[in-house]
Amino acid sequence: MLAEANRLISIKEVSDYTGLAVGTLYNMVSQRRIPHVKMGRLTKFKPGEIEKWVKDHSVKVRWPLAA
Repeated sequence: MLAEANRLISIKEVSDYTGLAVGTLYNMVSQRRIPHVKMGRLTKFKPGEIEKWVKDHSVKVRWPLAA
């Protein structure tokens, strides 16, 4: 798990976890493509929602692979 369940995490922590650039994450936030919390000017994230988002956007392997 990313962090404690009740703690909100920063965009930098999400960047480190996902490997996405901070700028990319800000673009995704502005397009409402990633779950986030706005606190005034701050953008924060709930660890459980980010983990679910990553899981929901994972591509599943199909076996057998088409030849």
